Parts: sequence; C-alpha cells; structure tokens
Amino acid sequence: MERLSIRMLPFGKRLFLSVIVLFIAFSTCFVLFQYQREKVYKSDVLNIQLQNYNAQLYDFVTSHGVSAESLRQYVHAHVIPDLRVTLITPEGKVVFDNTEPDLSRFGNHASRKEVQDALIYGSGYAISRHSESKNGQEYFYSARYYPQQRIIIRSALPYSLNLNEHLKADSTYLWFTAAISLVLAIFFYQFTQKLGKSITKLREFAQKADRNAPIDMEQTFPNNELGEISQHIVKIYQRLHRAKEALSIEREKLIAHLQTSHEGLGVFTRERKEILVNNLFTQYANIISDRHLSSTEEVFDIPELADITDFLNRNADHYLKEEKRLGLHIAKNARIFAVECILFLDFSFEISINDITQEEEQARLKRQLTQNIAHELKTPVSSIQGYLETILNNPNMPAATQRTFLQRSFAQSNRLTFLLRDISMLTRLDEAPDLMEREPVDVSNVVANILNEVQLSLEEKHIQVINLLPKQLMLKGNNSLIYSIFRNLTDNAIAYAGSDIQIIINCFRQDEHYYYFSFADTGVGVAEEHLTRLFERFYRVDKGRSRKLGGTGLGLAIVKNAVLFHGGTIFAKNYPKGGLEFVFTLEIV
Repeated sequence: MERLSIRMLPFGKRLFLSVIVLFIAFSTCFVLFQYQREKVYKSDVLNIQLQNYNAQLYDFVTSHGVSAESLRQYVHAHVIPDLRVTLITPEGKVVFDNTEPDLSRFGNHASRKEVQDALIYGSGYAISRHSESKNGQEYFYSARYYPQQRIIIRSALPYSLNLNEHLKADSTYLWFTAAISLVLAIFFYQFTQKLGKSITKLREFAQKADRNAPIDMEQTFPNNELGEISQHIVKIYQRLHRAKEALSIEREKLIAHLQTSHEGLGVFTRERKEILVNNLFTQYANIISDRHLSSTEEVFDIPELADITDFLNRNADHYLKEEKRLGLHIAKNARIFAVECILFLDFSFEISINDITQEEEQARLKRQLTQNIAHELKTPVSSIQGYLETILNNPNMPAATQRTFLQRSFAQSNRLTFLLRDISMLTRLDEAPDLMEREPVDVSNVVANILNEVQLSLEEKHIQVINLLPKQLMLKGNNSLIYSIFRNLTDNAIAYAGSDIQIIINCFRQDEHYYYFSFADTGVGVAEEHLTRLFERFYRVDKGRSRKLGGTGLGLAIVKNAVLFHGGTIFAKNYPKGGLEFVFTLEIV
C-alpha cells in the first residue's frame, strides 16, 4: 500500500525524494569516513609528539647511559602530566619504567603490538590496551627501536577522558555539511520540479501518440535539456508519421510491381495463409500441378513441391540459421522451373517460381559447344600422327627433317594438352563448382612458388617481379584454382607484356570479407576496346601472335571463373605506368 502511494506521486516529487535519499546516504557515509579519518589523524599527531619525546630521551640515554635514577630525574625534569616511560630490550625484557621501581612485576613485552611494530618497522603504537601494572588503566603507547643501543624506548599517556576528547574529531564540519545539504536540497527541489513538468508533458504526448489521437505539433516544452529532447522526439514523430504515409504509397507501388513481375512470387504467414500472391505464381503453380488449384494454399499439396513442405515442417518451431533458404529445380511439361523458399525470422516465408527453361537451354548449348570445341581440338592428333607416321615410314629421312617433324609434333601435343586441360577446368567450374574442395590456402606461399617456377622465363626476358604480398595471407578456397589465377596472370605477362619490364603483385586492402589484389605490369598493354573482352573464351587480341606463342586463349577465362568461384570480381584496366593491370577480390571465408 505504501509503495502504491509513492508511485501515485508526481514524477518530479518521486525524483526529488530519490535524489534526497541518495544524497543523505552519501553524506552519512562521508561524515563517518571523515570522522574516522580525523580521529586517525589526531592519533598520528599524538604519536608524533611521543616519538619526539622518545628521540630526546634516546639522546639522553646515549650520553648518560641507562641509569634508573638519572632517567627518573630526566623524566621528572621534562614535565608531561601522567607520562610513563619504559625501556625494553629487543627480547622483551623491561629494564626501566619511571612509574614502577620493581621491574620484576613486568612480564615479557615481546608480544606487545607497539614493541613488535617497533622491531619490524622501527616504530609503532597501540591505543586503548589495558596495562597489567597499573590496575588495568588504558594507555596510548608509542615505541621506537634504536638498534645502535639495542633498546626500545616506549612512552605512554593514560587513555583518560581528556585524551579521548583530544582524539575525537572536530564536529564543526558536521554543521557545515548540514548547511550545504540544505542548500542542495532546495536546488534539487527546483530542478526536479522543472524536470517533472517536462516528463509529464512528454508522457501526455506519448499517450496521445499511442492512441493515434490528434497531437498539437506546436506545443512547447520547458527550456531545459529534457525539454529539448522532447522537442526532438516530436520532430522524429512527425518524420515517422510522414514516412508511414510514404511507405503506404510505396507498398501500393510494390504490390503493383509484383503483379506485373516476370517472377512468380507468393508470401505466406507461418500458418501458410496467403499474404501476397501475384498472377504469375498462380500460373506457374498450375503448370507444375497438373490440375487447377482452387486456392493458393493448395500449392503445399503439390507432390513436386514436397521438398518445400518438408523444409517448412522442419522449421515450424525453431529457426535454423543455416537452413533459412531452400532451392530446387522442377522439370514439368517441357519446362524447367527454379523454385526457392526463403524463411523469415517471424516464420513467415516467401516462395518464388522462375521459368528458367530458356536459361537451361542456353546452358545446355554452352556445354555442348564446349564439348564440341574439345572434340574439334582433338583433330591436331591426326597431324601429330601424320608427322610420326612419315618418320616411321621413311627411315632414311634426313636427320634435320626428322628433328623438325618431331619438334612440330611435340609443340602440337603440348598445345593440345594445355588446351584440353584448360577446357576441362572451365567445364568443372561451369558444371560442378560445388564438387571442388575448399581448404585453408596461403596465397603468399602459392605466389612465391609460382615465381620460383617461372624464374628462368623471367630472367630470359629481364622481367623484375615486385611482390608486395604480406606473409601468410590465408583464405579458405581451392588451392588449384588460386594457383591457376596467379599462374595464368604471370604467364600472360611473360608472354605478351614484353621484355625489360616490371610485374607488381600487391594486396592493397583487406576488410572483413575480402582481400583486394592488384596484378600489374609495365609492358606494352592493350588497346581500350579489348579490355572488356579479355576474359572471353578463345578471344585473342593478336590472333597470329598468340598462336605463335602457344597460348590456348582460355587462360584469362579460367582466371575470371576461378575468381568468381571464390566470391570475387575482376576487371582489367590500363596501368598508369604503362602496361596492363588486373584488379580483383577474393573472399576470405
């Protein structure tokens, strides 16, 4: 009931009470701390005074020796009321006490705190300890050890009422603290009242916004920080209101766009109820189904879409991040459809259906073209066989002619081997990239090995390689394809860039997802009209020169496909210093 009554208070008063309670708690802690600190300070002052007396007494002992009579006279001459002086050996034996002539009454003092501290730290004191020799009276003891004389001088004063008053902290600052607290309380009250008014007006604004009630956008708030924040909130609300209206318009545009889209699209709730379905989705679903669907929800009963239904069932109660998307291809009625289901965080989902019959046909023709090219390229085998057959059938052929035929056969066989290898690699990248293994690859190490392999070719053409790659440039990819990228770029530069040039290899940037590479040479370069076609298969800038140098025309096509396999992009441009530069990215993971 009490808590409920407090909550019914205005916010300003609740805030004021909270601040005052915290301030009182802080002030109390501060006063207690200061009181204890002052008490310790005054104790230290008393200890210093007694230590000064101990030093003076030590000077006397040094000059006159340890004589009970002379010590009593010295203590009596230096009048300090109720002063008690004791001399103790390091072993704890009392050898003098000005208040007790019979030293046999004293026990061993080695265990006394002030004595132990004096032996360890050179000096020490103890407060309010009962004295066995003075009827249990409490004393303030201060002791110092003088190793030259092997003596501990301890002075003490009774812990009487006067001394206790001396040790107490001065209470003047308590009144000062109380006065400051009162002033601050008045200030806090004024501040919290203004703050409370701002919060009250802001709460009224929020309640109206929640009920969609009319809001006075020109209302003013108190001139303070919270009032300024409230004004900003009103402006944000105005912008959101306008944005909501704009989104409604854009939503209508989006719906109109989806209805005329070339992609069949259906959006459903987690209960598989229709949210938005365009006409093309319905048409494609009817083609796949073999029957006319009376409602869109019947799409989940189509046998060809059973994988989609199983995917939704697996994710009905929990969201699997690694399984938020499912795609499949369906061949039906001489058409091929790409169906994809995307699951959203609220378990609603989207199904898209695309007619990819034409794309698949193009891919088929492309594969067939590649196969035909590979088949046609085998015809040089007949030429090789012809040269060899001529040599075998003419044992008396001149050695020079025979050597020429063999060299031609070897050159053709090498070119054919390289060509078939490149075509095979491109076919694998086109048809089965998922079958290519991925593993951690050190790009820097791959490049270093390539440079070692082509060292002789580089020396022959006087080509200097500037390798700026950092060590251990790791990514997860296919080692063979990474090798192909840099090997083909290197071979391309050696073959076509010219002599007495430089090759610069650099990784000029790295972010969370990609490495950014530059592979440049300072050679002859190519004309700009060729730059966009360098990555086409069998495209040659200078066909005669390329064939003469033995190129297959597929090297840069392999480079591009290998880069795409690693999630990157590549383009060619003229290098500022002359020559050609390839800029490409490779995905780190």
